[in-house]
Amino acid sequence: MILTGKIVAWLVLAAAALLGGLPLLLFGVFLYVGSFELLPLGLASGGALALDALLSLTFFVQHSGMVRRPFQVRLLTALPAHFHGAVYAIASGITLLLVLAFWQKTDIVLYSAQEPVRSLLRGVFFAGIAGLAWAIYTLKHSDALGLRAILRHLRSKDARAVPLALRGPYRFVRHPLYFLMLVLIWACPDVSLDRALFAALWSTWIVIGTRLEERDLAAEFGAGYRAYQQAVPMLIPWRRPRWPDVSDAA
Repeated sequence: MILTGKIVAWLVLAAAALLGGLPLLLFGVFLYVGSFELLPLGLASGGALALDALLSLTFFVQHSGMVRRPFQVRLLTALPAHFHGAVYAIASGITLLLVLAFWQKTDIVLYSAQEPVRSLLRGVFFAGIAGLAWAIYTLKHSDALGLRAILRHLRSKDARAVPLALRGPYRFVRHPLYFLMLVLIWACPDVSLDRALFAALWSTWIVIGTRLEERDLAAEFGAGYRAYQQAVPMLIPWRRPRWPDVSDAA
C-alpha cells in the first residue's frame, strides 16, 4: 500500500509538471502570435466569438472557482492536502489547453500597428516577460504547480507555510503577476476581433479575480496584509509605496 501510494504521488507530480507547466508556455506563445488555429471550425464571426467567450468563461470558472476557500475545504474530504496544488494545476492546464486548441480566429482586423509602434509593443511584451521572471524568482517559496507539497510528503516532511513575499516587484504592486499579464495581453500589435474580445474578457477576469484573492489574503495574513494594502497599490503601480521598505513594515 505504501509503495502504491508513492507511485500515485509520483504520477500526480509528473502530470502536474507536464499539464500544469506546458500549457503556460503555450499560452505565452499564444499571447505573442495569436490563435494557433489548431481546430478551425469554419464559423462565422458571431459564432467564433461566442465559442471563444464560452471557452474563456469555462477557464475563468474553473481557475477562480477551484482556488476559493469553500472549494478547498470540500476538496479536503476527497483528497489529501498535499495533492491539492497539483490537482489544481492539472485541471487549470487541461482547461487552458482546451482554450488554446479550440480558440477561433476571426478575419476582421481592427488594428495593425506599423513601425515604430510595432517594435515598441514587441519590446513592451518582452519587458513583461522579464518582469514575470523577476516576480516568479521573488516567490522562492511559491508552489504554483503543487510539486513541492508532494515532494515534501514523499520525504515524510511536514507541509511548510508559504510566507508573505514583500520583495522585488511586490514592493511596488501587490499583484505584479497579474499586472504583467495585463501588459502581455495588451502589448499586441495586431488586434483582430477575437483578440479584442480576448483582451476585454481576460482583463475583466483578472481584475475580478484579483479582488477575490485580496479577500482570501487578508483573511490568511490578517493585519500584516491589511497594512500592505494601505501601503502598496493593488494592480497598477501608479504611485510609490507609502513606506520606504515594505518588507520591514510587514
